[in-house]
Amino acid sequence: MSHSLIDQLTEAFRCLPGIGAKSAQRMVWHLLERDRQGGTKLANTMIEAMQKIDHCRQCHNFSEEETCAICSSASRDDALLCVVESPADVLAIEHSGSFRGKYFVTMGNLSPIDGIGPEEIGVEALLIRSSQQVDEVILAMSSTVEGEATAHYLGELLKARNVVVSRIAHGIPIGGELEFVDGGTLTHALQGRKVI
Repeated sequence: MSHSLIDQLTEAFRCLPGIGAKSAQRMVWHLLERDRQGGTKLANTMIEAMQKIDHCRQCHNFSEEETCAICSSASRDDALLCVVESPADVLAIEHSGSFRGKYFVTMGNLSPIDGIGPEEIGVEALLIRSSQQVDEVILAMSSTVEGEATAHYLGELLKARNVVVSRIAHGIPIGGELEFVDGGTLTHALQGRKVI
């Protein structure tokens, strides 16, 4: 059965996370009725991005170059390596302005049930990278079950190679009130307490 271009475009938008049939349809109508120039720009930019953006050969973050701007920057601290799950995590840490080291992006967490093992998250590349001028590896994985398991696994591997390993703190957000914080977050905060 042949689908119209409108149906094909609506279905194409549904590949985006959180976009169902109705949202996709609204986007298509908007572009066709009110912003054809924007739709054309979106399409052209999307094609160019899909062709030119790949992974940095050192950190695995998204990059248009073989080596990303962070990895090739002489002003970044080579001795500090922060391991994160996704390019979005790099962006979040960069926006905080609090980290001047370099990154390694695993592009996910260990999940044997989904067929994601050490090879899929680049463990060998991480071990090689951590043995080059790195004084400390900071594990900045999420506090999900998979994130915790991945951080534990990577931490044990790195410590066995005499690499100093730390984990980002988890706990009460700035401005948060204890009565509104969930039990898991409180447990992390209490376990991660430090002497002042």
